[in-house]
Amino acid sequence: MKKSNLIGLDKIKSNVLNQNLNVLLANYMVFYQNARGFHWNIKGDLFFELHEKFEELYNDLNIKADEIAERILTLEGAPIHTFDDFIKYSKIKVVKDVSDGKKAVQFILEALQILIIEQRKIYEIAGHAADDGTIALMSDYVRSQEKLVWMYSAFLK
Repeated sequence: MKKSNLIGLDKIKSNVLNQNLNVLLANYMVFYQNARGFHWNIKGDLFFELHEKFEELYNDLNIKADEIAERILTLEGAPIHTFDDFIKYSKIKVVKDVSDGKKAVQFILEALQILIIEQRKIYEIAGHAADDGTIALMSDYVRSQEKLVWMYSAFLK
């Protein structure tokens, strides 16, 4: 039995990565749906500004979720894809009925913190597996999300 997958990575290490990437995917999908809800339900004097920002956010989350699922497939795994699994594995909780902009931004900051922590963990696991593709993906995500944390935090002050 071959010990490496088609892209030359250890199968056992790739399986561990896939488990962690599926948890990350679940977090992205719950966050995506929360952001859609914020976009749809935002009210008040911040409506125009935040409505657009929330749309930018959920579009970005959608793209990244697709990239994570494709990375799982590249590592010869199977991405989870049901709402039940997303809710089961996500550390980001489902948020309902939020129409206050500042409250929504606070939920976004909490979700970004969870993503950044999870991605740093995957980055480390990928390093032990010599998985440069996953390392690059996680590094790009963390860098862009750290900037979002700064910007959303500045908005709340």
